[in-house]
Amino acid sequence: MNTNQLDAHCCRFETHGSRREFLARSGMGLGAMALGNLLNADASGTSQTGIMEQSHHVPKAKRVIYLFMSGGPSQLDLFDYKPLLNERHGEDLPDSVRMGQRLTGMSANQASFPMAGSVFKFSRHGQSGAEISELLPHTSKIADDLCIMRSLHTEAINHDPAITFFQTGSQLAGRPSMGSWLSYGLGSENDNLPAFCVLITRNKGGQPLYSRLWGNGFLPSVHQGVPFRAGKDPVLYLENPAGITRQERRAMLDQLRRWNEIQMETEKDPEIATRIAQYEMAYRMQTSVPEVMDLGDEPESSFELYGEDARKPGTFAANCLLARRLAERDVRFIQLFHQGWDQHGGLPGGIKNQCKETDQASAALVTDLKQRGLLDDTIVIWGGEFGRTNYSQGKLSATDYGRDHHPRCFSQWIAGGGFSGGVSYGETDEFGYNVARNGVEVHDLHATMLHQLGIHHEKLTFKYQGRRFRLTDIKGNIVKTLIT
Repeated sequence: MNTNQLDAHCCRFETHGSRREFLARSGMGLGAMALGNLLNADASGTSQTGIMEQSHHVPKAKRVIYLFMSGGPSQLDLFDYKPLLNERHGEDLPDSVRMGQRLTGMSANQASFPMAGSVFKFSRHGQSGAEISELLPHTSKIADDLCIMRSLHTEAINHDPAITFFQTGSQLAGRPSMGSWLSYGLGSENDNLPAFCVLITRNKGGQPLYSRLWGNGFLPSVHQGVPFRAGKDPVLYLENPAGITRQERRAMLDQLRRWNEIQMETEKDPEIATRIAQYEMAYRMQTSVPEVMDLGDEPESSFELYGEDARKPGTFAANCLLARRLAERDVRFIQLFHQGWDQHGGLPGGIKNQCKETDQASAALVTDLKQRGLLDDTIVIWGGEFGRTNYSQGKLSATDYGRDHHPRCFSQWIAGGGFSGGVSYGETDEFGYNVARNGVEVHDLHATMLHQLGIHHEKLTFKYQGRRFRLTDIKGNIVKTLIT
């Protein structure tokens, strides 16, 4: 029985006891096999494999870069042009459009809901003629590479459950994140870097981000995301303490491994094998992380493409450039978070600043990947946890307004990895309040993404507390129109 079969066997084992108890009853060999798999890179120089012995079908993509715009960008000011809102600016939203749908506590008690047209101009771009806001001049230039989804919708109306839903497929905390599922299923193609890396724009206010958003949930902890920070120590606690040499570190790890192997022989707990593997990965990362984080070997043309902010560690632009470097090194899932899109008031000024920070680098990443031949097998996603209302929250004027949370319809774009470029999919009604045609639910997006990675979303599961869990939970349909 190989390790993949072992894991599948453990997931199928029917018992009221724990996985650990099953392993303890199964004899000395099982824990050793788990350890052998997790330390496969050390033994043979090959990359750690996932639970899937082979893809469910031929994949179009190998990796994902997820540019998450935390807070909820306004689709009505970026991708979903609604001239009717400008024509009826200031008029109350008709009850026939809202249809009694729930609102957040921040605007539910407003005496009226005045519709707010965007102050920004929209133009058609590329051969596809995609309508994109003037706020995104660089994104407009890659319009024919983008699949713009204008009919996304979600069940969550507040930030925490909404962002958790996008990252884990559930509004409830504790499930594995998307990157963890891919690490578990497909494994890693790089021996010296984690399969799942996280980059967060530094010094940004906005809704909080929690480590559980890139957590492994109930999957083995080797599959959790690893945050990379700007500054002297990109990964916390990675470097040796003062006075400890690399040779001394190696000797310490060898002895610690022997002790852990003794403990594993007694307890048969696969998490011990995970612990050993993480120590070994940390040792290799002492060399690999400084190398990937050092932009000194980047040509001047890279900074011209991504913008001057790419020279400043921790900016969104620098993180996009790092994302390309991680993709070159076959990191499986690269998650970028950029906070500050929660514009309940003063939206025109706020969203203008957000776009200035993100537009050029987002487009540059797609362009750069395409030039290097990496876009074909890399999925790039851009978007937030929900959209914004078509009515103004608070005071409305001819030049200023705010927008509340709106889960009923919103926009995101996706590029590469076999997704169709130059496509605008789905429609909202003329008020920009409800999906009018071809709605895409969060689980549909997850199912389609997994499909492009060679995974049938109903087959990648993990049994926990008597139930088989998956990223798409109990829903999810592949949106075939989005893919080639």
